[in-house]
Amino acid sequence: MSPSVILLVDDEASILSSLKRVLRPKGYTLITAESGAEGLRLLEEHAVDLIISDMRMPEMTGAQFLGKAKERYPEVTRILLTGYSEITSTVSAINDGGIYHYLQKPWDEQDLILTIQRALEQQQLKREAARLNEVVRKQNEELLTFNARLEKQVQARTEEIRQTVMFLENSQAEIKLNFLTMLKVFSNMIELRSGMLGGQSDRVSALCRSLGKKFKLPEIEIQDLAIAGLLHAIGKIGLPDELIRKPQEKMSGEESRAFMTHPVKGHMVLTPVAAFNDVGDLILYQYERYDGRGLPEGIAGDKIPLGARILAVARDFEALRSGAIATLPLPLDKSVQIIKSQSGHRYDPAVVDSFVALVNEGDSLLSEQSRDIKSRDLEVGMQLAEDLRTNEGVLLIVRDSIISANNIQQIRKFEQLEDTALQISVKILEKDA
Repeated sequence: MSPSVILLVDDEASILSSLKRVLRPKGYTLITAESGAEGLRLLEEHAVDLIISDMRMPEMTGAQFLGKAKERYPEVTRILLTGYSEITSTVSAINDGGIYHYLQKPWDEQDLILTIQRALEQQQLKREAARLNEVVRKQNEELLTFNARLEKQVQARTEEIRQTVMFLENSQAEIKLNFLTMLKVFSNMIELRSGMLGGQSDRVSALCRSLGKKFKLPEIEIQDLAIAGLLHAIGKIGLPDELIRKPQEKMSGEESRAFMTHPVKGHMVLTPVAAFNDVGDLILYQYERYDGRGLPEGIAGDKIPLGARILAVARDFEALRSGAIATLPLPLDKSVQIIKSQSGHRYDPAVVDSFVALVNEGDSLLSEQSRDIKSRDLEVGMQLAEDLRTNEGVLLIVRDSIISANNIQQIRKFEQLEDTALQISVKILEKDA
């Protein structure tokens, strides 16, 4: 660091000489002035750290000089030399000149040196504090700028992530829809092969989903249950045509035993697909009875997976309604009566109770209203409320699909070629309700 600069102001050359003699050995840079006016001039020319001024000077007293110095150079430390008889003027210098300290003449050299050292140290501390404050201020400004820039970057990144998430969600929704459509197409192939009514597996799946919600199952288990409903008859593909197309009440004992192997075959078909392990188990145990007299393992009660117990009720209700169990389809009340009669024997009583509650709720189960329309009334943007199938049950478009112009053209063309009218059910939007 460069040596501190001290301005000595006194109209007596001897006093200035004495001060220089005392202070020069300490390594200070000393400049002198013999009047207040000269001192102000030197302050303009030099970067002064400390002023030592005599009080009694002609034309401008030390108090007046220090007051002007304070006004122009407030950062410079000021010390006053005064006599015993100048107390009033000293007080004025303290008030107006803002002096750091005053020393009486004749001064004690050691006291003078210590006073100057403390004054310069204090000044250095103030300057360092000011420097640090300035550093902090600049750093705060830089931090504010950085934060603003970072906030913009975060906002941009957040928007990018939001767009990516939206894209992934849309892609996931599309994949999920395609996957569900594939399952429905596959279940439709099973129905065509086994002589089941078109859409029967889809109705079993929907009833399984509703019953799963009644039991407050986790969504992943409800999803597995719905898939098991779609694929519950997958094992029938390996059975002879004459067997899978015969109502169960007309099967012989041997035929019935052969028919009951289809859940095992279905389980085997799904075994290579790891994601369908739980689905395969539900299909495998769908013919287990609550009283323990079922197949393939004869397990009973709660040892049967809940999903399999739900699937058994949904499957048999749909089979009763479609004529797959009896020779002729049964009406709703008769089908429900048969299900209730087997509570505690073939079916889990808790599942039967939930099923009966669902039946009693009727149309209130539907979360969305729908209406049937003709193909000529189809409009782009309409949403299917039910799967669109041919009169033979072949799946054309899955439920929840948004109708496009191409869909409308294909539907009308199909009706024209087949000389038939399709049953089309679309969701009723709030604006149409």
